[in-house]
Parts: sequence; C-alpha cells; structure tokens
Amino acid sequence: MTTELMKVIAQENLGSHIEKELEKEALKSLIDPLQVWITSASAPACYNLIPILTSGEVFGMRTDISITLFDNKQAEEHLNILAMETWDLVSPILRSVSVCTRVEEAFLHAHVVIILDHPTDGEVYTLEDCLRSRVPMCRLYGYLIQKNAHDSVRVLVGGKTFVNLKAALLMRYAPNIAHNIIAVALGVEGEAKAALARKLKTTPSCIKDVIIWGNISGNSYVDLRKAKIYRYESAIWGPPHFSRPVLSLIFDSEWVNKDFVATIKQLNTTGKQFGGILAAHSIATTLKYWYHGSPPEEIVSLGVLSEGQFGIPEGLVFSMPVKFENGTWVVLTDLEDIEISEEIMTRMTSDLIQEKLVALGDLIHFQPYQSENRSAETDEKTTLPTTDDNQENQRVSDVDFSDLIPQANSEKPVSQDP
Repeated sequence: MTTELMKVIAQENLGSHIEKELEKEALKSLIDPLQVWITSASAPACYNLIPILTSGEVFGMRTDISITLFDNKQAEEHLNILAMETWDLVSPILRSVSVCTRVEEAFLHAHVVIILDHPTDGEVYTLEDCLRSRVPMCRLYGYLIQKNAHDSVRVLVGGKTFVNLKAALLMRYAPNIAHNIIAVALGVEGEAKAALARKLKTTPSCIKDVIIWGNISGNSYVDLRKAKIYRYESAIWGPPHFSRPVLSLIFDSEWVNKDFVATIKQLNTTGKQFGGILAAHSIATTLKYWYHGSPPEEIVSLGVLSEGQFGIPEGLVFSMPVKFENGTWVVLTDLEDIEISEEIMTRMTSDLIQEKLVALGDLIHFQPYQSENRSAETDEKTTLPTTDDNQENQRVSDVDFSDLIPQANSEKPVSQDP
C-alpha cells in the first residue's frame, strides 16, 4: 500500500470519526438539552434575551436548550405569557420552556444561570439600604445554585446595578462554584465604543480593545491605551486587518479627558442607554464567547475574582482584560504598558471594599473615595452619607483583602493618563 493511499484512508477514517462524534453530541443534546435558567425573568432584558438564545447564535445550532423563567409568584401570569410567546418562535434548538416560581425548585440541573437586574422590594432611600438589600437574594441564590445546579454550572451576572457586588456575594454563598461566576462588562464597553464612534464618525463595531477596569456599574476606569480602529476612512487606508490606535486619531485631548469621561459617567449614573436590549446583547455575547471563544487577538473586559493580577488586591471582583478560549477565560497579564496609577487603583478598590462591607453590615456608611488634594473639599451636590474619617480609615485598614469580593455603584471617572 502506497504512502499516498494510506494518507487518503487515514483522512477518510478521521472524517468518519469526526462525523460520528458530532452525531453523538447531537444525540446527547436531544436526550439531555442544555438547561438555561433566567432569574428576574419579568425584567425587560429577558424579553430581549430569549430570541438571541433561541437563535442558535450563542450555543450553536447543534445544541438543544431548555429555558426556565424564574421569578416571584406575582410575576407568574406574565411569565406564562412570555413562555407561550417563546414557544411560538418555533426555534429548532428549543426543546422546552417552563416557568418556575417555587424557590425550592430553583436552578434544578441548571447548566447556565443568568442573573438579571431585580427591583428591590419596597422603597429604598439610601445607597446603604440599596447595598444591603442585595444580600438576602444573593444568599438564597448562592445556596440554591450550589445545591441544585449542575456541578459545572456557569453563572453570569448582568445588568446595570450592583453587578460586581452581586457576583461577589454569589461567590461568597456558593464557594464551590465561585470560579464559574462572572460579571458582564460588555455593556459598558459598548457604551464607550459608541461614544468614540460618534466622535470619529464611524461605527462602533470598527473599534476594538477598549478595556473596562474596576467596578462595572460604579467607579471604573475606561482605558483607551490599547484601543484600535479598523476600516477607518482617512488618508491612510489598508486591508480589513489594518488598524490604527484610537488615541492617535483624536486630537482633542480635552474631549478625551473631559467630555468622554462625562458622557460615560452620565450614561452609567442614569442608566438611560443601558436598557433591556444592551443588557441582553452583552450577556448573550459574553455567553457565546464563554462557549466558543472570543475573537482571536481581541481584548474582552470581564468582571472576575482577582488573584492579584495588575496589582489588584486579591479577592475583589474586578473588571479586567481577558480572552475566552477552551471553555474558560484567561486574564491577559502579558499586555504591555497598561499599568494603572496608584491613585486610580486606590479609588476603584476603596469603593469596592466599602460597598462589600456596607452590604454585609460591617460598615455603617459608604463614603466615596477622595484624592488627597480633594479631601478638604466638600461636594455640595452629594447626598451620600459619610462617616468620621478616622473611623472609616480604621475599618477599611483592618480588612483582610483575601475575604473581599466587591460590588457596584459610585462615580465613574475616566482618564487615559493613569
């Protein structure tokens, strides 16, 4: 038998093997579809998320899914209508859609759990009350996910409120799966890209590698030092893979350091442009990357538990640059020239630490971080309660960073010169 013939036979055998394996996977998905649970399913984001999940874009057309809509008893009628409408989509990958309002049955056999924004029960008057109101829900969800879900369950925390904090609390109350709990940052990343696109008169999809550091729905840092723009119409033109640094094309430094900062801060403070569509798309895209990998050579922002990378204190849920591959994510610690100044890092970590302490009742009041040159100034517009400086410093300095896993909500400054 000639070498060429042997190669042909080997190729045919390999093709047959791959085909059989794919058939096995398809059969397996028919027998045991991927169980996807969506919490707070009466939220607008769920309505926008379902068509994406059932399109096959996220998990692939070879993976069947079953969706369970989970919310409180008061939302049951709305959930039943939503379930019927979902079934009417006639998706070829949707095996079933069901409604759950019984807490004890939550997350049974779940492979994927999506945590959406949930309105607090009753009226909440202060930031401290908002922070503390998240603890009972996260304690319950953490316990039930660890008890009822699949051992390899993947948990995504999305939305626009307290994203870091909710992820941190879930990790605290479900320690066995803490490594599989992430906070979605692509929504903020999208807002930043859109603002840059408006300035440069291009489309947001042409802008890549914007990094969101820190508190996703609070005090974060939008880093443009690695940001690139593709297919940009100018005197210099190149093939589709040709890119140019974004900062080299924005000659108005005042816009970058003031107007851009103010725009992103306002969007995140008011949440005006972070509605159901953006929340759903950012969650679905993150989930797609988790299963199939992110685009090669592209930086993705993601809130994960810090292990001390980039000088970030261990134990904080912190948004940082990652890539997705082989069903997990890898923090991009090999990026060059992305050092963060001590003041910016302190500002972000200080707020995250305080938010966690306030939520758990270890600190009475939350006091936004102020740099030394502003510590003597009083902001007349702020309504956040403050504490005695010495008392706060004492409480924060006594914290064991390894036990801290943070939260969200605060001011959102941005600068490109850390």
